Amino acid sequence: MSKLTDVPKRILIGRALRSDRLGETLLPKRIALPVFASDPLSSVAYAPGEVLLVLSIAGVSAYHFSPWIAAAVVVLMFTVVASYRQNVHAYPSGGGDYEVANTNLGPKAGLTVASALLVDYVLTVAVSISSGVENLGSAIPFVVEHKVFSAIAIILVLTLMNLRGVRESGKLFAIPTYVFVVGVFIMIAWGAFRGIVLDDTMKAPTADFEIRPEHEGLAGFALIFLLLRAFSSGCAALTGVEAISNGVPAFRKPKSRNAATTLALMGGLAVTMFCGIIGLAMATDVKMAEQPAHDLVRDGVPVGEGYVQNPVISQVAAAVFGDGTFFFVLLAAATALVLFLAANTAYNGFPLLGSILAQDRYLPRQLHTRGDRLAFSNGIVLLAGAAMLLVWMYGADSTKLIQLYIVGVFVSFTLSQTGMVRHWNRHLRTERDPARRRRMVRSRAINTFGAFFTGLVLVVVLATKFTHGAWVALLGMVIFYGTMTAIRKHYDRVADEIAAPDEPSDDTVRPSRVHSIVLVSKVHRPTLRAVAYAKLMRSDKLEALSINVDPAETKALREEWERRGINVPLKILDSPYREVTRPVIEYVKNIRRESPRDAVSVIIPEYVVGHWYEHLLHNQSALRLKGRLLFTPGVMVTSVPYQLQSSELAKRRAKKRQEWNAPGSVRRGPAVERPKEPTAKS
Repeated sequence: MSKLTDVPKRILIGRALRSDRLGETLLPKRIALPVFASDPLSSVAYAPGEVLLVLSIAGVSAYHFSPWIAAAVVVLMFTVVASYRQNVHAYPSGGGDYEVANTNLGPKAGLTVASALLVDYVLTVAVSISSGVENLGSAIPFVVEHKVFSAIAIILVLTLMNLRGVRESGKLFAIPTYVFVVGVFIMIAWGAFRGIVLDDTMKAPTADFEIRPEHEGLAGFALIFLLLRAFSSGCAALTGVEAISNGVPAFRKPKSRNAATTLALMGGLAVTMFCGIIGLAMATDVKMAEQPAHDLVRDGVPVGEGYVQNPVISQVAAAVFGDGTFFFVLLAAATALVLFLAANTAYNGFPLLGSILAQDRYLPRQLHTRGDRLAFSNGIVLLAGAAMLLVWMYGADSTKLIQLYIVGVFVSFTLSQTGMVRHWNRHLRTERDPARRRRMVRSRAINTFGAFFTGLVLVVVLATKFTHGAWVALLGMVIFYGTMTAIRKHYDRVADEIAAPDEPSDDTVRPSRVHSIVLVSKVHRPTLRAVAYAKLMRSDKLEALSINVDPAETKALREEWERRGINVPLKILDSPYREVTRPVIEYVKNIRRESPRDAVSVIIPEYVVGHWYEHLLHNQSALRLKGRLLFTPGVMVTSVPYQLQSSELAKRRAKKRQEWNAPGSVRRGPAVERPKEPTAKS
């Protein structure tokens, strides 16, 4: 099996890296920006559209509120970025929001944050990929006609890229991310130049459309609720901000300073692009509708089911550059690609958080394992599987998926900033240096405002999105929370059960005798090796055991045993129903019942094979027997391997490739560094 899977694995993922090369995978700021900030940077491709979609419920007249909504999103973005700059200095170990909440608010708050982030990371992949497919579909109809297939295929490609390692995937992602950012800035600058200096009239493809409002003439509370819902949709631009605080260990030194600089750069770029696209959308008269087939009207007639509503950024690009021009196609391609790559924020955040949770015994320990390329491979695969399931369930529709979005990230924002306030309060009680106290007071003020503002937004998001799908995200959080709690209880129970006792127990008291049993089916080399090994153990009692399922074979075995003069008693157990496992289990249990203080050592000869298909032909009875004996107290099972020629050939072939991966080999990741909490710099 190893040979069958090893070559494709090396082609797709690359050669395994030594653990001491982990430092080579650390990221400079120019690579860390596209790796960790591609989600908030790319969200400007769909966040403005979500604002206009919600406002369209009240008709075009409600569009004049969009600049005010954009301003509120900008204030929130700056608040969150400033708050997280405090986080990365205070907690640089990579735990991010989870570590902040767990340390300052307790394990329950930490687990709530962790469950919220895990759900949000899965949604980040599903939303980004689905939105990217829709953007690419404006240029390639086949993609949008087969949305689910295309989205799943892209998730698989991203998964393989991330399995190759963070640094290698970061280099691949850097170019399209920077092309997208530069393209958007060129579009904003050229659009502003045409509109202000040249006084050109730029019209989006939907400029001549009308919107049939679902609720015309909204006022009072209904209008306020609609604006709050539009604001909560626009807050999608903030998703992924927390990923940098989780990814601090991946930065080059000085880690905290580089992470804080990347945060500030990301915030400035995202805010400028978001506001620029909203402004150009208003200037070019873009129209968006939640149900375009019925609500978009051209010459008094609905556009119908055949109409494909292009995203806001595509419509703005068509108005500014011209539909089908080089810059339009370049920006459309870069937008689609960067939305696909935006999922990489989750591919870096989810496995790292999963590793920390596994280290804290809230998730299976396999998630703490680093793969061949020093990435947390099991977490990457788990994330991909969950995202593909969501894409399939929701038909790769970003509008439906985005309703599930944002809830989790604002839960983590709010609890994290609340935890930071308590962090500063604790340090202020012991700090005496006036300069340090001033910095701490300033940092506490920033985190206090951040906690209040994000908490307020969380209430708005829950109120406006709950019935539109946010309940699914909350349900996912509850499921994650319950599952992780159950896993922790299991690990704690096992740890208590296997803890070494202070007083002698049955496990530490030496057995009065050792009764060794060698399982025999025929007299051949593996059997003779097992018998020779058993003699070296110097057991109090040694016997060979065979099961009589075929009288002729049993007779031949007894005769050959006597002919060779093997000085080990051979015991034959009858099995009228031709079972092999049950008679052995019953025999061993009888020995234990008659002498409870005796240890029983069962020795099983096994073949070591070199081809995957040979595993199907050998050792099946031994595997079943070992599986049953594991549940029998006081029984030790020993396998005595006998290497067949095929295993030697496979080993020599592997040595020629200068690496030998034994079947079933696993790797443990080095522990996530948890340094002592330093004094934070604001």
